[in-house]
Amino acid sequence: MDCDDVMLTVRITAVERALLRDLARGHGGDVSEVVVDGLLEVIPALHDDASALPLRRVLARPGPCALTLWLPAPVADLLPLLGERIARTGGPSTGPASAALSAALRLWLAGDRDGLAAGLARLHGGCAGGRAAVRPGPGTVWAAA
Repeated sequence: MDCDDVMLTVRITAVERALLRDLARGHGGDVSEVVVDGLLEVIPALHDDASALPLRRVLARPGPCALTLWLPAPVADLLPLLGERIARTGGPSTGPASAALSAALRLWLAGDRDGLAAGLARLHGGCAGGRAAVRPGPGTVWAAA
């Protein structure tokens, strides 16, 4: 967490929260890092007003679990714009940025689990948590540095 990070609370389901934690564990990062990566995948796909319809559908289903996240300020700055797009296209006013974050995150988490994990791997060039993913096989010999 940097000093420029913004703390937001999202509302998601228990199943979505468990999936997010599994993705973070498999990725070697924390939940907030995985959320940022997911937002970087889903927000560009919402490039026009017609693409806001899936977000409106997600907002219609409330998430009962609260999860607090830390986002870099530039990513958090995108959320009010996303909320405005939802409201402009006939959806409910999302209110705080955390509601737009919840909708975008839940939309991303609705994807296929393997597809989400593959997207995270692609985003980091096969690295886990920004570090090279090393999975030693049988007979692996570790050399001293």
